[in-house]
Amino acid sequence: MTDEELREMPLPTAKAIEIAAFIPAASIDPLQVGDGYYLQADGPVAAKPYTLLRMALERSTKVAIAKYAWSGRERLGLLRVRDDAIVLHAMRWPDEIRSPQELAPGAVEVSEDEIEGAQALIDDMTRDSLEGSEFVDHYTDALAEVIKAKREGHALPPAPEAAAPAGQVVDLMSALEASVQKARASRGEDGDADLHELPAKKTTAKKATAKKSTVKKATAKPKRSA
Repeated sequence: MTDEELREMPLPTAKAIEIAAFIPAASIDPLQVGDGYYLQADGPVAAKPYTLLRMALERSTKVAIAKYAWSGRERLGLLRVRDDAIVLHAMRWPDEIRSPQELAPGAVEVSEDEIEGAQALIDDMTRDSLEGSEFVDHYTDALAEVIKAKREGHALPPAPEAAAPAGQVVDLMSALEASVQKARASRGEDGDADLHELPAKKTTAKKATAKKSTVKKATAKPKRSA
């Protein structure tokens, strides 16, 4: 089949975004949501229906689910409002999402003290927004340092050494306590973490062989990314 034949396939969504339904935003699995693209009204005639849809979505807790054609196939999309624009998020079809059941670990005992320790860590690492030094992309700065070194004929800056992975977690509560203290220190707070200690248990460690899996990340360069 030629590209022209693919473009002229008899699909109602071939040249339009067709809204199929409106559903509560909270019911969407984030795993289904992909890249976002701003939608623009196609001329003065489309300005009013575009604005009407945007204002209606703003007053609702729902999002629009649509179908549209992209790269020769029909896709599922999510429409939501961002400021004064409508954003289309590419979505994965349900059959494109792998079931996590085969990846979950087997039966593991977790105590209430450990859960409370993890919750304390969540509380101390909670932020109101994605603003702050923790959410800065340092890649551009690192790339600028490399370019400057190459331009001036200097040695490239050394890459930071990656921490060696721990072979076995000996004391989970100690690890949680250390993480809580680190989170509090990063926020300029003093005081020790208030976590409970687990009673000592006599256990026999068994060696097990773990299968390693490689996750490949695919990157796409959208023409018009939000």
